[in-house]
Amino acid sequence: MNDATTLYWWTLLCAIAGLNLIAWTASTAWLHRNRPDGSTWPHQRLQLLLSALYVLGCGYRSFLPVFDVPRVVMVDSWASSVIVGRTVATIAELSFAAQWALLLRGAALTTGGRFGLWVAGAIVPMIAIAEIHSWYAVLTTRNIGHVVEETLWGTAAVLSVAAMGTMWPQASARGRRWLGVAILAGTLYAAYMFAIDVPMYWSRWLADEAAGRTYSTVAAGIADASGRWHVSHDWAHWRSEVVWMTSYFSVAVWISIGMAHARLPLRLKRPAGKR
Repeated sequence: MNDATTLYWWTLLCAIAGLNLIAWTASTAWLHRNRPDGSTWPHQRLQLLLSALYVLGCGYRSFLPVFDVPRVVMVDSWASSVIVGRTVATIAELSFAAQWALLLRGAALTTGGRFGLWVAGAIVPMIAIAEIHSWYAVLTTRNIGHVVEETLWGTAAVLSVAAMGTMWPQASARGRRWLGVAILAGTLYAAYMFAIDVPMYWSRWLADEAAGRTYSTVAAGIADASGRWHVSHDWAHWRSEVVWMTSYFSVAVWISIGMAHARLPLRLKRPAGKR
């Protein structure tokens, strides 16, 4: 029964990946048919390209799931190895971060939000540092790297929500609708990261330390992550990953696709007394 539960979940991930690819294709076709005039199309075209990298990366990881630190995989193949999966994830996540930064920068330029511009410029460097810590964690098996990684993602979300809050007074009615959705999504994401994800990795780190776990060097970790994997369909090996993987490969992908539909620049709210 444990194996059956895992296979049902894996089938769900694969189905979501297929639907995501269809959604991205339909979204791209719709945007091409309804291409706006003016300066917004180059921004949306870049968003679509970055979104394609994210959709494809998440799809790859849905079909070939990997539990990085213990080297647990679903499929007995080098394509499932941690070194490949982490490389795909890095490209996808940096693409998502670039989408996020571009959208925030466009909103900040429209509303004159100087703090928003600063946050937009900081997002990709922050996520790049997060990726370095992720690599450190999966190569050395030290979960403290994941603690830092997820803390940086959560902090980027908190800063973005704060930046969008400062843009609110100057945004148009349409801009406020977009900001409202983005603020809600960012708040929920930050809450999840700091209430669930970071504590999960912190507890794993503490457990490893208490057990006196021996960690790999980075060099040894590269060889290990390239050549060792353990095939398991046992639910006990995967259940701790189910929530974040399922939401990551579904909701996060839908957000990535949706970001291409935000038409920037948003109109400024007119100051009182001016026509």
